Amino acid sequence: MSLSLYSHPLASFCHKVLIALYEQGTPFQAHLLDLGNPDAKAGFLDLWPVGKMPVLRDDARDRTVPETSVIIEYLDRHYPGPHPLLPADDDARLDVRLWDRFFDLYVHAPMQKFVSDHLHAAGDKDPRGLADAQATLATAYAMIERQAAGRVWICGDDFSLADCAAAPALFYAAIVAPLPSQHPNLHAYYERLMDRPSVRRTIAEARPYFPMYPFNHLIPARFLRDDA
Repeated sequence: MSLSLYSHPLASFCHKVLIALYEQGTPFQAHLLDLGNPDAKAGFLDLWPVGKMPVLRDDARDRTVPETSVIIEYLDRHYPGPHPLLPADDDARLDVRLWDRFFDLYVHAPMQKFVSDHLHAAGDKDPRGLADAQATLATAYAMIERQAAGRVWICGDDFSLADCAAAPALFYAAIVAPLPSQHPNLHAYYERLMDRPSVRRTIAEARPYFPMYPFNHLIPARFLRDDA
């Protein structure tokens, strides 16, 4: 098999690439990374010295591809599925890339601040940084509310790279910063994402690892069931 994905089923950015792979039905070999294992960590750092996952390895083309957005665009270009995740039209493509970056920078990143701050010792907490993350998420939720109005997916009728980014970002963000009740379009978009087969499959694969998640007690019960 040409493609190998180095990732972990619990990691939110890994979810983004897994959703894209499952959307397109692209065959790949999954390599579960245990960075607590010195040998596994050394091997991964040899592949990608930055040490951030996920990383895609394409033996057929002798390419190592890091960074989620780049991985998905690489797959779309060289291993296309039935429905492109980036549109052919230049302006539409820019919109998809914009919202992909939006979810990574303004939903995913502040969501991760909640996790990192929770893991810090009492003397290393960052209340100002956490307050900034909460404010960023509140702004992001309001912007998604406006963007989602009248659309099936975040950039229109077609599921795209931007929605691959949105699903894990909103899944984990909604746990630590629940979606405001005054944003019905955001709620409806979130439910469509959570009901997407590729997203359901990705969450199901993460489920055995949920006990490792610091806020596992806040995960909605529906995501803990095998029939979810």
